[in-house]
Amino acid sequence: MSVTQRRRLKTWAAISAALAGLVLPTLAAAPAGATTNTYDSTYYKNAVGKTGTNLKSSLHTIISANTRKISYDAVWNALKTADQDPANSANVLLLYSGTSRSKTLNGGDVGDWNREHVWAQSHGSFGTSAGPGTDLHHLRAADVQVNSIRGNKDFDNGGSPVSGAPGSYTDSNSFEPRDSDKGDVARMVLYMAVRYEGGDGFPDLEANDSTTNGSVPFLGRISVLKQWNEQDPPSAFEERRNDIIFNTYQGNRNPFVDHPEWVEAIW
Repeated sequence: MSVTQRRRLKTWAAISAALAGLVLPTLAAAPAGATTNTYDSTYYKNAVGKTGTNLKSSLHTIISANTRKISYDAVWNALKTADQDPANSANVLLLYSGTSRSKTLNGGDVGDWNREHVWAQSHGSFGTSAGPGTDLHHLRAADVQVNSIRGNKDFDNGGSPVSGAPGSYTDSNSFEPRDSDKGDVARMVLYMAVRYEGGDGFPDLEANDSTTNGSVPFLGRISVLKQWNEQDPPSAFEERRNDIIFNTYQGNRNPFVDHPEWVEAIW
């Protein structure tokens, strides 16, 4: 064998050894965004693995069973616990503005915080009765004036800056929360669309792609809410809140905080 041939054999041997050491990506990788949760084998066991209307139906059954309702007056103290500022136990963190404000400043005056219905009460006319009107999974502490600006508008991108809520925008028929609240809002709205299906004396709440829903039991825009869910994953604050509502108050969970990928699986 010539010197040249021996060199070629050594070169191919080195290449073969290098290729043998490569770890190629598997074709069976988990879908992007898929999560696991400690409740998958218990609380969510009848939902795991499902998609579409089957998943929505299973989740509705799960989050509607054996729930505890609270009064609208009791919501005040519940929010003082669920929305507590992790950096200051004397304060709550306000939705839309991110402001940390004293728990004692709850009320209806300028400078106070009040109970914001993320799924606006007029979208279904459920008021403040025990049920959707007091469901903590969509009730948040919010600045009185910012809450008034949001009103009953649907959610969408765009508009003019909201005074008192840097990063939030609004126009004549929609409201855009600041980036760090976008996913929270999306998951709260979609929880309501699964929890209330019209079978318990309350309206059948549904998310759609409109920003002119008025008093019908719909809230939009679903296409934007889906984007927000992807853009702003659940935070430690949101996860802690979900646990508190489950363990201390209502006995049910927001499945989209535990499994944000289920939003895409249903809608």
